[in-house]
Amino acid sequence: MEPIVLDSYVIDTLMPDLVGHDRQPSAFLVYLFLARQTERAGGAAVRLSLRALAEGTGLSKRSVQDALTRLTRRELVSVERESITAVPCYRVHRPWRGQGAARAGRAPGDGPAPAAACPGRRTSPAAPA
Repeated sequence: MEPIVLDSYVIDTLMPDLVGHDRQPSAFLVYLFLARQTERAGGAAVRLSLRALAEGTGLSKRSVQDALTRLTRRELVSVERESITAVPCYRVHRPWRGQGAARAGRAPGDGPAPAAACPGRRTSPAAPA
């Protein structure tokens, strides 16, 4: 089993903010779970069903939905779907790291950088020649 490395900001600031101030411990759990799954997948994003998130965190699906709403509103996680019924792609953001905003020619407050393709994303077939 490999150790998990967390930025000190996650424990020192984000945890008290989400758990204490926002009274959303479920949002903190979902954030940690998504961060770990993204790291495990070796990419910038991970594709997970709501059921997989609920089972992985031990939360109800409704609690996970509420947590995702909070995390997306705070721009800590972005969610991308191909359709309303597609399995979503989750991208974890770490705004305390700067997210490369200056390198991308964006101001730090501009929100998350545009997303690259999510793992497992379906592409439309090429038109016949």
